[in-house]
Amino acid sequence: MRVSVTVNGENFVRDVEPRLLLVHFLRDELRLTGTHWGCDTSNCGVCVVQLDGVPVKSCTVLTVMADGHEVTTVEGLEKDGELDPVQEGFVQCHGLQCGFCTPGMLMTARWLLDRNPDPDEGEIREAISGQLCRCTGYENIVRSVRWAAEKEASV
Repeated sequence: MRVSVTVNGENFVRDVEPRLLLVHFLRDELRLTGTHWGCDTSNCGVCVVQLDGVPVKSCTVLTVMADGHEVTTVEGLEKDGELDPVQEGFVQCHGLQCGFCTPGMLMTARWLLDRNPDPDEGEIREAISGQLCRCTGYENIVRSVRWAAEKEASV
């Protein structure tokens, strides 16, 4: 089946199997390996990308469902050589350890700040509640998102 998907601002036209998951399309067809593949059951959230600006778990989305839509992956956060403030926050506040959950956390955090530029701790925790981190205990992740919110507010 032929699909046309815009990924990180670039249009891709490919013939794909109707059952191909979006996570595999991104990783295997487009070689965008920042999106991780974890549990394959939608429990862990490491595969989160944005589909038309909304976070989705790409292990539960068929590529054909993204036909005609825009997908943003973690690779699409950086603009013109500059890290997104959310990425900077994760660096500044040690929001990652092993890094496996980081791409999904970053994509969800970016979505949250786009809709709520000043989230409190509870709102941040609720936003990332669909994602698992086995390393940090979430404290540094929450601090990282707050850092990004404060940075964006100061610009």
